[in-house]
Amino acid sequence: MILATDYPFLDIVGTMLVFFFWVMWFWCLILVLSDVFRRKDLSGWAKAGWATLMVFIPWLGVLVYLIAHGKDMGERRLDDMADQQARFDAHIRQVATSDSTAEIARAKELLDSGAIDASEYDILKRKALAA
Repeated sequence: MILATDYPFLDIVGTMLVFFFWVMWFWCLILVLSDVFRRKDLSGWAKAGWATLMVFIPWLGVLVYLIAHGKDMGERRLDDMADQQARFDAHIRQVATSDSTAEIARAKELLDSGAIDASEYDILKRKALAA
């Protein structure tokens, strides 16, 4: 049975800190490598070079990349998020307007052709606006 005296509190805190920094290191490595492979201005050879440097000399590779391209890395992330938000907003606008507008337009065509009367048109219009 393991007792508290076998593993003191400061050893637990130290282990937690080591684990925290280990996770933080891998997160940083993943962010930098994903930025390298996301870049469109680097050739395949340059990407392979950065990846090789980060695999074989990880601390030096990541630090050099962050020093050389850290500001650009942040700008690329912001641009990607803005593009994602714009695409999402455009999709929401397209979905929100096209379905109800198209249904009302079809109902109006049916009303104009005489296939339905005004009360049926109002029912279809209310359904389209409620959805």
